[in-house]
Amino acid sequence: MSRKPAWLLLPGLVFILLGFAIPSVAMLLAPPGVSTGDVFVRFGEMLTDPYSLAIIGRTLGLGLITTVTCLVLGFPIAYLLARSTSRFAGMWLALAIFPLLLSNVVRTFGWIVLLGSQGAIGQLITGLGLAPEAPQLLYTELAVVLGMTQLFLPLAIISCYSAVAQVDPGLDDAARGLGASRTRTLWTIVLPLSAPGLVVATTLVFAGAATAYTTPYLLGGSSQRMLATELYNYSNVTVDWASASATALIMTLLVFLVSGLSSLLSRGKSVQS
Repeated sequence: MSRKPAWLLLPGLVFILLGFAIPSVAMLLAPPGVSTGDVFVRFGEMLTDPYSLAIIGRTLGLGLITTVTCLVLGFPIAYLLARSTSRFAGMWLALAIFPLLLSNVVRTFGWIVLLGSQGAIGQLITGLGLAPEAPQLLYTELAVVLGMTQLFLPLAIISCYSAVAQVDPGLDDAARGLGASRTRTLWTIVLPLSAPGLVVATTLVFAGAATAYTTPYLLGGSSQRMLATELYNYSNVTVDWASASATALIMTLLVFLVSGLSSLLSRGKSVQS
């Protein structure tokens, strides 16, 4: 890298250091009026407390379910859009990521209308005679997963799309010309070469799902507490900075853990291919 481009990076690096890195470390390890030792003591207590472990497990579980669901739904859509020769392909891609332009609250409120006791889904179930009364769908783990899947699916689509679009379509034709089916071509050619995009999608979706506050709070209520809702409670209700920092530290470690594991799995898949 020449000296001039290196100097151009300096303002951005300074901004990231002063505006993100240092405040983040201070928030995690040295919050106001609390020592680093107190944070790690509370961190250890949370890892042995059944109540805290249940919340950590729920956050990890719902985050992974949301991530897998977004990848399973998003990758085929991204593949079809990347391989489409239609003049409307750009319009379909814009529609796929259009929900990102809407507020999280607006999208979550739509699920409240659908999943409520008098919502469209409940009325449909009772109208078809599948149940004598509308089932409790709101304030459940299912509601949280549905809301977060809709929230982060566009991120999975755009991440996978950018990766699939860089894979030469001629490789698909060559594989099928040698007798491979579309499914085998997708699994052995496109998927391994798109592994970097899958890692990015996994990281973005899980990071968003594991740290989301609005959707779990509105769709899960007090019965489906997650780390983000606990973090809000510690920092704004009980003003327990040690617990808030320990909770934020656990959330950060979960994101790094899942991101690292997804990267290792994608490398293993690429090596096998």
